[in-house]
Amino acid sequence: MGTIVLARIDDRLIHGQVMTSWLNYTSANRIIIVDDETANDTFMSMIVTSVAPANIKTEVFDVAGGVEAVKQLSDNDKVIILVKTPAVYVEMMRQGIQLEKVNIGGMGAKAGRTKFYKNISASEEEKACLKELVSNGATVTIQIIAEDKAIDVAKLLS
Repeated sequence: MGTIVLARIDDRLIHGQVMTSWLNYTSANRIIIVDDETANDTFMSMIVTSVAPANIKTEVFDVAGGVEAVKQLSDNDKVIILVKTPAVYVEMMRQGIQLEKVNIGGMGAKAGRTKFYKNISASEEEKACLKELVSNGATVTIQIIAEDKAIDVAKLLS
C-alpha cells in the first residue's frame, strides 16, 4: 500500500505554502482532498485541483470516497491528504485509516472558534476531535510550513 506522507488540516485546503514547502519536503506524488462540500461543488473541485502542479495527481473526494481512495493506494503512491477540519480525520480513522501524524496548518478564526495557538483557532468540538486523534495514537502538531518547528498539540489540549 502507498504511504501517507502528510495528513494536514487547513481551511484553505491547497495553496502556495502546501505546494512549495510540503511537496518539496514530502516528495509527494499525489494529493487527496477530502471535503464533502468541495466534492459536491464541481467549480470548487476544478479550482483546487488546478492549483496543484501538473505532475501531481490531485483528486477531490467526499469522506466515503476519500476513505476508499486511501484504502486503494498503490505501492508507489506518496500521498498528501488535505481536509478542512479534524472531524474528517476522526471519521477516516473510525473507518480504518491509520494516521500516525496529523499536521494543523490553518484553522482560522470564525464563528464558534476561539484562539487555540497563535493564529490557529478551534471550536470545543474540534478540540474534542483533536483529543480523539491523539488518543487513537496520532501525533498531532501545528506546523505551518515544513521548515517551522512542530508544536505538539497534545500539550495544548491538557
